[in-house]
Amino acid sequence: MKFPLPEEGTILEWKRRLVFWSGAVSVGLAAILFAVACEWADGVFHKLLVISPYLPLLITPVGIALIVYLTRKYFPGAQGSGIPQVIASLDPTESSKVREQVLSLRVMFGKIALTVVGLMCGTAVGREGPTVQIGASIMHKLGSLARFPKHDLEKGLILAGAAAGVAAAFNAPLAGIVFAIEEMSRSFEEHNSTTILMTVIIAGIASLAVLGNYSYFGHTSESMGFGKEWYVVVLCGIVGGLLGGIFSRILIEVNKKGLNGRIGAWIHEKPVAFAAVCGLLLVVVGLVSGNNTYGSGYIEAKTLVDGNSILPESYGLLKMLATAITAISGIPGGIMAPTLSAGAGFGSNIAPFFPSVPVGATIILGMVAYFTGVTQTPITAFVIVMEMTDNHEMVLPLMAAAFIAKACSRLVCPTPIYHSLSENFIYKPPPPKKDVGTQTAFIQRESD
Repeated sequence: MKFPLPEEGTILEWKRRLVFWSGAVSVGLAAILFAVACEWADGVFHKLLVISPYLPLLITPVGIALIVYLTRKYFPGAQGSGIPQVIASLDPTESSKVREQVLSLRVMFGKIALTVVGLMCGTAVGREGPTVQIGASIMHKLGSLARFPKHDLEKGLILAGAAAGVAAAFNAPLAGIVFAIEEMSRSFEEHNSTTILMTVIIAGIASLAVLGNYSYFGHTSESMGFGKEWYVVVLCGIVGGLLGGIFSRILIEVNKKGLNGRIGAWIHEKPVAFAAVCGLLLVVVGLVSGNNTYGSGYIEAKTLVDGNSILPESYGLLKMLATAITAISGIPGGIMAPTLSAGAGFGSNIAPFFPSVPVGATIILGMVAYFTGVTQTPITAFVIVMEMTDNHEMVLPLMAAAFIAKACSRLVCPTPIYHSLSENFIYKPPPPKKDVGTQTAFIQRESD
């Protein structure tokens, strides 16, 4: 029996380590470049608004229709958030062919380019969900080059890339680890924990080296004691959970294959025309909101958290509507950042009913509750917001609001949105056809 030389094994091991480290750094740098491009694109659109608030009546419908056309023709698998695609790629019944499609470099570049173009057209999308698919694609592709074991290639590296994407997008390393465990727990195994942890750390270091140490929404020092003030925790949890569940239920029903009725048939037969209609509706919502519902909503949410906002009272509902319209249109783009922004709006609506509670605290609770209501991932929600606001004083209220919101959301939407949407990317073979001749002969024998 011939045994491999120690030198051969050592070289292969170091090759794998080098590819692994390079992949983790690449995820961090890709997330940074993507964030810069998205911020630039959002700035371009808002400069157009300065010229005329009615320019989106032309730019947005045409832009969304073009994005949907390009996505369907050249980048199938790039539509939507990107998180359902990663979940589908981790499904144990999934074939490597589908995995190569949704995690290919071609789809990744299409995801980046079309999300940036979408923000230039005023769509209400975020970059965080797409960054998950980008991170998973990078790690999956580099892993195949280094001849990683099949189990690590199909599970560990994809999970690690997805986690690193969240960590780098929000500059929240804990949230990246929790996201991989909670959102993708069906595929998480203890064997993958070290891979995920190391990838998140390296990607985080890359982000830290370029952008420095920052909090997504800055720093807040709001806190609240235990007592009557906790009524706001319960109310935020209930309102955010129910509204988030409604939002998710709408998206799931519209995205179901085989949607019944004439409208559903028209959506599937004329996706580009439907996207143009969605663009027009998005502009109407934008005009009603005073041009505040376009883009990811990051600036609006930050001003609410900082207490410097002059947004209309209807901002939360209008942002929720704009996000739903954008997601239904079928363009690439995430819902995480717009969801946090809408949640901040709902928190600001609840704040006046509890004058003894700091406004900033109520807004943060609204963000966690609505985010949980949409995603049904309470641990990820409160960890993300805790890290993004650099506030550890609100841990217990945030946890309580998140778990109340999840319970309320499940009353409206029993299935988590990302797992439900992932079914659209999982191949299901058609049921076997019945042999009509055999069945007829059987019935004839029975009648005889």
